[in-house]
Amino acid sequence: MEKVKGPDCNAPRLRRRLLAWYDANRRDLPWRSTLDPYAIWVSEVMLQQTRVAVVADRFPAFMAHFPTLAALARAREQDVLALWSGLGYYRRARMLHQAARQVMKESGGVLPRTADELRQLPGIGEYTAAAIASIAHGEAVAVVDGNVERVLCRLAGWDALDRVSKSLLRRRISGLAAQLVDLARPGDFNQAIMELGATVCLPRNPQCAQCPISGPCVTRGEHKTAPRARMQTQDAAYALCVRPGKAAVLLEQRPASESVMGGMWELPGLREADLNAEGPAMTVRHAIMQVNYRVRVWHVAEREVSELTRKAGRRRWVPLGELPQMALTGLARKVLTRAKLTPGL
Repeated sequence: MEKVKGPDCNAPRLRRRLLAWYDANRRDLPWRSTLDPYAIWVSEVMLQQTRVAVVADRFPAFMAHFPTLAALARAREQDVLALWSGLGYYRRARMLHQAARQVMKESGGVLPRTADELRQLPGIGEYTAAAIASIAHGEAVAVVDGNVERVLCRLAGWDALDRVSKSLLRRRISGLAAQLVDLARPGDFNQAIMELGATVCLPRNPQCAQCPISGPCVTRGEHKTAPRARMQTQDAAYALCVRPGKAAVLLEQRPASESVMGGMWELPGLREADLNAEGPAMTVRHAIMQVNYRVRVWHVAEREVSELTRKAGRRRWVPLGELPQMALTGLARKVLTRAKLTPGL
């Protein structure tokens, strides 16, 4: 790779300082206690566009149900989606499942060791492949995620809004990351620079006084970045229909052909947003990608379901005891939990 002009710093010293800081300050996360490539793969896929705290909560349960790549490959897709419920972006789970089956079929359940080979699997891009290969196998390949981009742009004084094209800036960042990665501890170095971006070199109000590599940093503070896409706001209304005695709740399965959450189970949607003057049973906030939803949920009697709801998929009365095994949408899980119908969900 072409050498990139980066910060005027002593790279070996920067590596030492960053790794020493990481050794002393890294967060205790469940996937950091193993070098199992499968577990690292699962964690990295979960962490894509999902908060660390959410993944830390859901990762142990997923691994308990699917402790090995072979166990994941044998599972039904609906069982995988059920354990993924609450993490969002369900295409990731489908691709993870598909890739596990491919690895079982083609290489007896052994994941490839190099980043180049890992990228050939469904759902594994450049970042995920580099993370697995460096952390599990010690391959000296750099990872570049949003946190790393921010750290390196600030370190080198690169303005994300200057006149260079996005592709050129991306090449500069990738080149600098490759030059800085520690050859002896590439996995730890990659995790260290991501950790720095997640906990110290924050998008707003970076904690420069706590940064172990602030010395050679050209920016030392916030830098200009491309504006974030504006969130849209939408209203939605759903029916919560529970049989007497709380024996079962009515759920609807989204068509498998849907591009978003296809095959997942949710509450039936209402034809009208307001049913009566007494108000909804609950109002919840829920975000999906770039949309913030204000969701109102109304209690609907079984005899009124056909009249008040719009049917968009297959429906089923689900016993409450089966809910933990259902592939629920994150919103359905949130509503059912708040309604105290799923204490163990």
